[in-house]
Amino acid sequence: MLRGLSDWWNDVELWLIQLSFPLQFALVMAILLPLCVVLAWFIDRVVDYASARFGSSRDEAPLGSRQDTDS
Repeated sequence: MLRGLSDWWNDVELWLIQLSFPLQFALVMAILLPLCVVLAWFIDRVVDYASARFGSSRDEAPLGSRQDTDS
């Protein structure tokens, strides 16, 4: 199974390096940019919830949560 995955990855890599630079750039940006945005959003949420949970103030809700604070 790992051999098949390795062969597939090598084929994709070979196809990518044979493209012209503008096509390589466009393809990498189309995949890498959304992936980085989603990863940055996820890291932001994890850090926000961890800081709200383990921080010194227990009555502060994490940013972006939908809890009412009109008490």
